[in-house]
Amino acid sequence: MKKRIAHFLFFVTLTISAQTYQDLNLDGAQSTVGMDSFEDNFTEETFSLTESFEEAAKRNNIPHRKFEGLAEVENGYYIISGVFSKGKNLKKTIKKSQRKGFKDAGYIVNPQNGLNYVYLSYYPFGLEAVDACASKLDGQYTDDLWILEVENSVAIGGETFDLQQEIENAENESAQLLSIDNFEETKNSSSVENHNQESNEPQITKRGQPNKSLIIQRADSYFDKLWYAEAAKLYEEALQKEGDNYSYEVIQKAADCYYYNTNMEKAYEWYHKLYEHYGDEMSADMLFKYSHALKGTGKYKRAKRLMRLYNRKTDDAQLSRKKEVVDSETARDEIVLDRLLKTASEYEIKNLAVNTKYSDFSPMFLDSSRIVFSSAADSSFFTTRTYKWNNQPYLDLYVAKLNQESQDLREAIKFSKKINTKYHEASVTFSPDNTTMYFTRNNYGKKLKRDKKGINHLKIYKSTKVDDEWTEAVEVSFNSDSYSTGHPALSPDGKKLYFVSDMPGSIGKTDIFVVDVLENGSFSEPRNLGPNINTEHKEMFPFINGQKLYFSSDGHTGLGGLDIYQSHYDAEKGFGQAQNMGKPINSNKDDFSYIVNDENQQGYFASNRKGGKGDDDIYSFKRLLVEEVPANLNAIAGVVTQEITGDNMPKALVQLLDENGIKLKEILTQEDGSFIFEDLESNKKYTVKTVQSKFFENEQIVTTKDNQRVNIDVSMKRLEEMIAVEEGIKKLKTEMIYFNFDKWNIRSDASKELNKLVSVMKEYPGMVIKIESHTDSRGSRVYNEYLSDKRAKSTRDYIISQGIDPSRIESAIGYGESRLINECDGTVRCTEEAHFLNRRSEFIIVKM
Repeated sequence: MKKRIAHFLFFVTLTISAQTYQDLNLDGAQSTVGMDSFEDNFTEETFSLTESFEEAAKRNNIPHRKFEGLAEVENGYYIISGVFSKGKNLKKTIKKSQRKGFKDAGYIVNPQNGLNYVYLSYYPFGLEAVDACASKLDGQYTDDLWILEVENSVAIGGETFDLQQEIENAENESAQLLSIDNFEETKNSSSVENHNQESNEPQITKRGQPNKSLIIQRADSYFDKLWYAEAAKLYEEALQKEGDNYSYEVIQKAADCYYYNTNMEKAYEWYHKLYEHYGDEMSADMLFKYSHALKGTGKYKRAKRLMRLYNRKTDDAQLSRKKEVVDSETARDEIVLDRLLKTASEYEIKNLAVNTKYSDFSPMFLDSSRIVFSSAADSSFFTTRTYKWNNQPYLDLYVAKLNQESQDLREAIKFSKKINTKYHEASVTFSPDNTTMYFTRNNYGKKLKRDKKGINHLKIYKSTKVDDEWTEAVEVSFNSDSYSTGHPALSPDGKKLYFVSDMPGSIGKTDIFVVDVLENGSFSEPRNLGPNINTEHKEMFPFINGQKLYFSSDGHTGLGGLDIYQSHYDAEKGFGQAQNMGKPINSNKDDFSYIVNDENQQGYFASNRKGGKGDDDIYSFKRLLVEEVPANLNAIAGVVTQEITGDNMPKALVQLLDENGIKLKEILTQEDGSFIFEDLESNKKYTVKTVQSKFFENEQIVTTKDNQRVNIDVSMKRLEEMIAVEEGIKKLKTEMIYFNFDKWNIRSDASKELNKLVSVMKEYPGMVIKIESHTDSRGSRVYNEYLSDKRAKSTRDYIISQGIDPSRIESAIGYGESRLINECDGTVRCTEEAHFLNRRSEFIIVKM
C-alpha cells in the first residue's frame, strides 16, 4: 500500500490504501496521479462503457476496417495515419513519426497490392483505440486518422520482425501517400473490399519495433501508462522465455510492477533475480526498493545489508559525508529496527465489517457518530469502472455509522453526489464546525488535465455545506497543474491545513507541508515541515491533534512498507524527531491514514497486512492500557564506532558528566556499540565522555531537548594513529599547540591536545621524545629564540606533570625562527596563514 499510497498522491497521486492508494498514488515511477490513466482507456466523455467498438467508432465518426485470419499480424486495433506503396518515403514517414513521440509507429503490409498501412499506435482493446483516435492521440496528431481492426490472427504477444530491414528492402521503390480523404477509394481499389469476404482477404504482415518482442512492447506500453497489473502479466510471460528478454530493464520493470501494487512476495522474487544478475548495476533507488521488498517478506537480516549498500551508494553519489559517518547512521538505524522488532505496544486491533475485497482506507471523523472513508467498492454492478494501475474500481468517499462500544463501522453509503465523481476522491478532512471539507481528487475540468509530460496530478478541493448539502467543490489556491497536492488534514482549531505535495521545495519524493487558513478563507504560502518529518523518500497521510502529528513514511527507519510515526509539537521549537509507533500498529506491509481520539485513545488506521479482507482494510484500535506520559523523555543516545574502519565498538565505557565535569552516570556500550542515558533534565548541557583502551578519549558537549531523545555519533581514534613518519623522521602528530601572545603557559585547549600525546606515551612505555618549538620570522631573532625555548620547556613540564618520567623527554629546545618551513623570512610578503605554518611545536620520537 505504501507504494500505492505514495503514488496516489504525488506520483500517481491520491494515496489510498496500499492498493487503492496506489490507484491514487503519490510516489510512482512517474510523478503522476495514480488516477490519471483513466482517460487513457475509459473516458466516459468519449464513449459509454456499455457500447461496442463499432458503436463507439460510429458515434465519433471514425472510419474503421476489419481484417481476419492474418498469419503474421497481432490481434488488436491499429490507428492508421496513411497508406503508402513501398518506397523510401515509407521509412522517412515512420522515422518522423517516431521522432515526434510515436515510439510504437510501424506498418502493416498487404503483399497482394504492395500497399503499406502506417500506424502510429496499437491498442489491444477497441474502446481505448476509439478514445485515442477521437482525442487525436491526446492532441499530438492533427491530420486525419482511422482504425484498422485485426481479429482471429496472431494472439497478443506474438513474435515480431525486423522493421528496419523491411524498410530497407522497400527503399528504392516509389511512394504514394493515400490520406483519409481518399480512404473510400483505397477500399474499393484494393482486393480487401469488405469485412464480410474473410476468405478472400489478402494476408497482411504486421512489422514491430526492432529488437523487442511484441509482448515486451505491449508490456512497456502498459507500464508507461501505469497499468501495472496488466504489464506484470506480460513481463512475467516474456521472462519465462528468458533469452534476450532476461535484461536489466525487463526484470526491473517486472519487479516495479509488483512493488507499486505492493505485492512484496513477487516484488522480492524479481528484485532478487535483478540483484543476482545485475547487482553491480543496481541504482540506489533499486536497492531501496529491494530492501523494502525484503522487509515486506520478513527477511529483515538481509534487508539491513541492502540498506547499508543503499546508504553507501547514496552517499557516493552525493560525495558529501565521510564513510564512517554514513556507517554510524546505518548502525543506529539497525539498532532502532531491532528494538521495533523486539517490542510491541499494548493495543487491541480489529478488522472492520465495512471492509470489502477492494481497497478501503483513509478514515476521518465526521462527528462523534460517523466516519468518512475512501473505498474502491462500487455498487453499480454492470458499469463498474476499473483503474488499470491495479484493476480496481475508482475511489469514492463513503460515510458509515460508528458503534461507540465495538468501534465497528456499519451501514456505509456513498457520500455526497456533489463530491463523488467518475474519477478518484479520497483523503478528506473537516473543519471544527463541519461546514467546510477539503479532499483530494484528480485534476480535471470537463476532462482530465495533464502537464507538459502528460501527467495528471492530484489537487485539493474545498466544499462548504449550505442547508445540509455540500456545494460543488473548488480548488484551493496553492494547487498547480505542474505538481500534486493531496492528503489534507486540518488542525483542531481549523487554522492550519497540513497536506502532502511534491511541489518545488520538497526534500524527497513527497513531503508534508502546512499553510495557514486565513480569516477571509485564503491561505498563506506553503511551508515545508522540515527534516525532522520529511526525508528523501515519501511522507504522507498527516493527521494533527494539536499536540502530535501522525503521518506515514517509508523514509524513516521502519518495519517495511509505509510505517506510521508520531512527532511531538512544541509551539516554539516546532516538530520533534519522528518516532515509530511500533507493533502492532505497524507491520512489514503498508500502514497508514492513522487517526486517534485522544480522550479515549481509540482510533483507526489502514493496512494491507496479511489477514485482511481486501487489498487495504481499515482497522480499529484502542490501547489496553491508557498511556501514561513519563515525567520526561529526555535522553542522549548514540553509537560508538572506530573513526577509520567504522566498526562498532562494544563494551566501550561511556560517561555522562555535568557542566562542572562531575561524573553522573557511566555505562558500557552494547554489542552493537549503542548506548543511551535516560531520565535527564531538559535543556541542559552535558558532556559525554567515551573511554576505551588503545583509543583516545572522546568528549562531546550535548544539550538535551524537552521530551526528546538527542542522538549523537561517537567516533574514536586509535592511539597508534598519532604516530607518523615525515621525511624519514618518526613524530607524534598533534593539532596546533596554541599559546597566548607573548606567553608560554599551557592553555586549556593545549592541555587537551597534550593529553593525547601523554596517552600515547603511556601506551608505549619505551617511547622517548624530544620537543622542538618554533616561531615565525616576525620580531627580533633573539627574542623569538627566547620565547620558543620557554614554550618548549613549559610543554615538557606539563607532560611530566601528567605522570611521564622526565627521562623519557630527551630535550626541550626552542629554535626561534631558525628552522622556517617556507620562504617567509622577512624578505618577501607573506600571508598570515603562511606565517602560521612556522609557529609550531614538534614531538620527535627518539626511541620506541
